[in-house]
Amino acid sequence: MGKGTLYVFSAPSGAGKTSLVKALVDGSHNLMVSISHTTRAPRTGEKNGVNYHFVSQEEFMQMLTYNLFLEHAQVYDHYYGTSQRWLQEQLHRGIDVILEIDWQGAQQVRRLKPDCVSIFILPPSLDILKQRLYSRAQDSESVINRRLREALEDISHYVEFDYLVVNDHFDTALADLQSIIRSQRLSQLVHAPRLEKLLTQLLS
Repeated sequence: MGKGTLYVFSAPSGAGKTSLVKALVDGSHNLMVSISHTTRAPRTGEKNGVNYHFVSQEEFMQMLTYNLFLEHAQVYDHYYGTSQRWLQEQLHRGIDVILEIDWQGAQQVRRLKPDCVSIFILPPSLDILKQRLYSRAQDSESVINRRLREALEDISHYVEFDYLVVNDHFDTALADLQSIIRSQRLSQLVHAPRLEKLLTQLLS
């Protein structure tokens, strides 16, 4: 079995990244989302070990001291990190893994894993982004305003990513993501190791 591919997904808050990734994983085989560690409190419906590994700031800092994270970042007053060991285990099993992280984390991952595939999801407009943040009814007015201000900083880093997907119509954006995954799996570097037996027979 060939080595799995690491996909890095980033987007401003409210762009619909989480919903797109869930639909992408549900409709794909051999594709999973990495479960990050975070110091923020669980939101309604979130479960420890499913959506995130929820840890205290003290626990997070201890893991950081022992260099257990592939990447880590502070976002909205909380810390997030990806376990190096767990990620490597999945990739060596031939499983494709998606990291849902911010642009800061994406920079760290690209330095350590330059063969990763990075995708940035854009909203169709700032007005629609604002509507989506309000419709979630998860954050206060001040938090929403801060997220909107920081969205501009997030979007300014689009040039660092391999692919751009605009989430205007959900089904279209999902189809775009599926096309990226499929084309990557058919690339020579990824596909040839999985076709080793066939290629040997054809060339014998």
